Amino acid sequence: MYRKTYKMGGHIFMLKEFKKFAMRGNVVDLAVGVIIGGAFGKIVSSLVNDVVMPLLGLLVGGVNFTDLKLPLKEATEGSEAIFLNYGQFIQSIFDFLIIAFSIFLFIKALNSFKKKEEDKPAPPPAPTKEELLLTEIRDLLKEK
Repeated sequence: MYRKTYKMGGHIFMLKEFKKFAMRGNVVDLAVGVIIGGAFGKIVSSLVNDVVMPLLGLLVGGVNFTDLKLPLKEATEGSEAIFLNYGQFIQSIFDFLIIAFSIFLFIKALNSFKKKEEDKPAPPPAPTKEELLLTEIRDLLKEK
């Protein structure tokens, strides 16, 4: 949101407004999520590149998907060869599918933890001042 300010203190107001925006819980949560997501992406990429793809390559006869390419133009003295790297595209699809599935499992586990917390019965509410006073009056009447 842009605000036109003509007063000298208008810039200070905008800085305070920006600070209020930046320190809201959602923005901070988003920043933490992006940082953790970047680290999570590296872990999943390593899982795909170092574990899944070698096993998949072994299953399909030792093919390394990242090496698959289609030559579009042969190399000449003045230029390099041009290739269509469809193997790298296949690799990216596997990365995406495994990351999406991992995030799905993570969200599912997170939701199950939240559900368990919600299923716990809430402790009975503390008696109100009126209830305490009425209980005291009742006890006094019983004594007489």
